[in-house]
Amino acid sequence: MRKPLIAGNWKMNTNLSEATSLVQTMLPELDRIAGVEKVLCPPFISLVAVRELIKGTSVELGAQNMFSEDNGAYTGEVSPLMLIDLCEFVILGHSERRQYFAETDELVNKKVQKALDFGLTPILCVGERLEDNEAGRTEKIIKGQVQAALAGVNSTSHLVIAYEPIWAIGTGRAANGKQANATISLVRNTVASLWDSKSAQAIRIVYGGSVTGENIAEFIAEPEIDGALVGGASLKANEFVSIVSQTASLKST
Repeated sequence: MRKPLIAGNWKMNTNLSEATSLVQTMLPELDRIAGVEKVLCPPFISLVAVRELIKGTSVELGAQNMFSEDNGAYTGEVSPLMLIDLCEFVILGHSERRQYFAETDELVNKKVQKALDFGLTPILCVGERLEDNEAGRTEKIIKGQVQAALAGVNSTSHLVIAYEPIWAIGTGRAANGKQANATISLVRNTVASLWDSKSAQAIRIVYGGSVTGENIAEFIAEPEIDGALVGGASLKANEFVSIVSQTASLKST
């Protein structure tokens, strides 16, 4: 069985003191929950502080982005060499990076390869816009994003894919469990066509997009969904703990 994963993407929220307070509030309960891989993805400025707080616990750390070069004259960017002593995971290809910072499939592919080269586990995000969904282009868009992001990438279990329909991110309008499961099945089949069925079955594919403590059970109950990439709800200690706890209970049955 694939171990479920719940990752909290804090996005551009919390200053240093707020980040440490949030971790200190949720950490005791999070650490006690077994059977789920738990990842916190705070802003870059808080990675070191959060790393110290979670040291020796079952909670892991992820960055929200990473550049595709080792070092150089790239003002404002963060390289994999800067992350490897801090993080286990890195979010790549998030729709907000694609939309606001013009990240292309080609750049996302370079980032995925670079993360894997340095032993970081990418959380690769894919997802379609509302107009694509309504026009029946979801399959074409999702297959294209997966194929482009994994071009030239050797099969590995050190990869997480997050299906995040753009129309559901931060809108309060989540996909339903059946919809998400069907698209995640498409993602897994696409990976199988690139690699092989065994490799595709080994990687974890999670859902993201307005995930809350109230709707997490609907997603986790589906067989293809291996967890969630949580946005706004991960900034609320009690709700994030509830999401992780419910996932542990449902996936253990």
